[in-house]
Amino acid sequence: MKRKNETARVSDGKVSLETKRKYVEVAASVGLLLVLLAMMTPFIGSLLGNPISWGRWVYAGGALLYTVARVINVNAPDDSLRLRRLRRLEFWAGMCFIIGGAFWFYKLQYYSGLFSGPLAVMRQTVAFTMAGAVIQIIASWMIAFQMKKERGN
Repeated sequence: MKRKNETARVSDGKVSLETKRKYVEVAASVGLLLVLLAMMTPFIGSLLGNPISWGRWVYAGGALLYTVARVINVNAPDDSLRLRRLRRLEFWAGMCFIIGGAFWFYKLQYYSGLFSGPLAVMRQTVAFTMAGAVIQIIASWMIAFQMKKERGN
């Protein structure tokens, strides 16, 4: 059973909540795919130039797109406090991705004169990406469970 305010379009041209949620989820998914692509750049090797240097820009763009998508409010006015907090938790996954990107920029500058492998440059980036991924997985499962639980009542 859908809520009335989620499905109806407002007469002054605003987008419905359901449509807004769909666009936000697509933007967040594209951001996560860019982060994934950037994390695979060390395995590409020298096929496409120096992937460590341009991969950081792809990662930063994906992290920023994901975080901006999670900042947008997609909560209905009658959503429970728990559901609102779980959606806010997804924002913190985006912050983990942004911090990982900042470390990638910093470490690449730090090791620029030395020969070091991609692991030395990306160690903290990998750690923060894993932390963000775990937060995102847990939050998405909990949001789906909570929405199913609230619809059932």
